[in-house]
Amino acid sequence: MADILHGAAWLQYALGGLTIGAIYALVALGYNIIYNVTEIINFAQGEFVMLGGLFGVFYYQTCGLPLGAAVLCAVATVGLTGLLLERYVIRRARHATVLSMIIVTIAFSILLKGGAMLAWGKDPYRLPAFSRAGAFLWQGVAVQPQALWVLGISAVVVGVLTVFFRTSFYGKAMLACADNADAARLVGIPVRTMVLLSFGLSAAVGAVAGVAICPITLMEYDRGALLGLKGFGAAVLGGLGQFYGALVAGIVLGLAESLCAGYVSSGYKDAVALVLLMLALFFKPEGLFGSKEAAGLKRF
Repeated sequence: MADILHGAAWLQYALGGLTIGAIYALVALGYNIIYNVTEIINFAQGEFVMLGGLFGVFYYQTCGLPLGAAVLCAVATVGLTGLLLERYVIRRARHATVLSMIIVTIAFSILLKGGAMLAWGKDPYRLPAFSRAGAFLWQGVAVQPQALWVLGISAVVVGVLTVFFRTSFYGKAMLACADNADAARLVGIPVRTMVLLSFGLSAAVGAVAGVAICPITLMEYDRGALLGLKGFGAAVLGGLGQFYGALVAGIVLGLAESLCAGYVSSGYKDAVALVLLMLALFFKPEGLFGSKEAAGLKRF
């Protein structure tokens, strides 16, 4: 009996780790989208996740929209926020140094966090689960249907983005802008439009993560910073610009964090991502699936 309970506990920790790891992967995907087009690291990505959850709550509870419509409106609103970030902030500072660009995105994240605190206050909010079915038992483990939604959404987003960047005209045009913006302009690619779309797409993916996690955990104005940091850790660990790498690294981080909380102490779980990030930067800066060129960030 003790062995059965021990095995069930391990599976429960693993399922929780897979779920939170999928969220980290979605956050990492937002970093990778912008990096693939501009080779810029947007440290406001975590705030897009926070805004996705809070706008979902706003459209569902305050505006009275159905859950599906509220989710779509939240993703569209945060996507528009990403477009505004690029159009009125990033574009004006595109000739700045890498350090200045990092400071600009950090300042924007602080602005978004302060605005969310003024709009929603400091109280946590929650969305209802996407499925009405309750938890069910599998191998002695309680499985929440929303966790399956999170895993499925993450896999679909990774697949769609991979196909988009590898096969579609706009995806290839975005990648060409990162490789050589001047050459892309010479062949007729509207570089500014591609950069604008990358920020909007990145913000929308972050919002998807926010609305997906909101039914599982509470969302509040200051959740974005930690999610953004762990998502950045997943992006670096998987290799900047690598979508499947972000998924694998996010799951690795989530599993490590969950198992640490279950078998060591929950007080150390937030340090796991930081430790793995530092190890990756020291010993394999290009990431698990990245190239040597990705280890050094270039200026757009």
